[in-house]
Amino acid sequence: MHKNFVEELRWRGMLHDITPETEDYLNQNTTSGYIGFDPTADSLHIGSLVQIMILIHFQKAGHRPIALVGGATGMIGDPSGKSDERNLLDAKTLDNNLKGISSQLQKFLDFNEENPVSAQLVNNLEWMKDYTLIDFSRDIGKHLTVNYMMAKDSVKKRLGSEAKEGMSFTEFTYQLLQGYDFLHLYQQMDCKVQMGGSDQWGNITTGTELIRRKLKGKAFAITCPLITKADGTKFGKTEGGNVWLDKNRTSPYKFYQYWLNASDEDAEKFIKIFTLLEQTAIIDLILQHNENPHQRLLQKTIAQEVTRMVHSKEELQKAIQASEILFGKATAEALKNLERQTFLEVFEGVPQAEISMAELDQGIDMIALLASKTQFLSSNGEARRALKENSISVNKAKVDENYSIGANDLIDGKYVLLQRGKKNYFIVEVMA
Repeated sequence: MHKNFVEELRWRGMLHDITPETEDYLNQNTTSGYIGFDPTADSLHIGSLVQIMILIHFQKAGHRPIALVGGATGMIGDPSGKSDERNLLDAKTLDNNLKGISSQLQKFLDFNEENPVSAQLVNNLEWMKDYTLIDFSRDIGKHLTVNYMMAKDSVKKRLGSEAKEGMSFTEFTYQLLQGYDFLHLYQQMDCKVQMGGSDQWGNITTGTELIRRKLKGKAFAITCPLITKADGTKFGKTEGGNVWLDKNRTSPYKFYQYWLNASDEDAEKFIKIFTLLEQTAIIDLILQHNENPHQRLLQKTIAQEVTRMVHSKEELQKAIQASEILFGKATAEALKNLERQTFLEVFEGVPQAEISMAELDQGIDMIALLASKTQFLSSNGEARRALKENSISVNKAKVDENYSIGANDLIDGKYVLLQRGKKNYFIVEVMA
């Protein structure tokens, strides 16, 4: 007996459109289904995580997930939801992006060949690269009318009276190319289902229609809603741009913080979409959260679950420790173990001053470090008073006026964190 995949999506708020008979078919058969990922960057972002979660649920329900990377379609660019023509990628950039995305996808799905529904990773460039325009026009193009293609929302929006640029023939052909992907996978891998975001409905149903007209076959389509935030701001965006799955683009600390800062309303939605917790556990967490919302139980659970899944248990622990530093719960040792990027992110906006390594090697007394060398405190007298009051810390450890800064105090070989009281921070950067 299959787990009801469609019902799983439905209660999680991940179901938008579905073709007739899809649910019955999936409940009665083991099949393959795919989602396409366009290689617009060398990393996926958390918007793509919705699609990844769908593939994970698909596999858990006893079906074979296929992740398609668009080596061919990525050369053109999907017009869905776009008001302007996209800049085309060069071959080198595209290849780099494909490698990055492919390696990420393999972290989330079970590709073990011993699994009867082991995941598959495919690249549509493999079947498109040698396909000539003449062959494509004869074999594929003749099965769909221009009228049918013009009726799609992604086309209508770009050709309407309010459109600025119109649509190139290149982008107009995109839905036909995506439709051919579905046809190819239907024939070669017995793939009966295509899934994606609600903005993909037109492209996906072009595939089901092509399969019907050319092969007299039956295929199915499922889409999920596009994720929105309660405050109207765009999901997956911060002031610094996208929240990426690659730790070099978005550090695990910032990634963790993004989920931690979710509103209560968003958190209730996100915990269903972005975690694999079961329904009973989620309902219980929501009830507990509503009793004591100030404890932010939902946000903490989401942040932990998603950071662990995307990065690792170890990276999660580092992110938690980094988060606790600001609230005075972390040790001096935890602070010293921070990577440079994370340290600077934790203390973003904190005032800084520079000293030389030569000065450090000669030894700098605390009063000079606090006052004349950095201007953290306004005078030697203020520095002396603060030290006598026991309100000065170096790297979270209390010090007195006899303390001398040395190389062993450096965080990542470069920084010293000064602190007065609980919230008054200052960074000293040691230059070579």
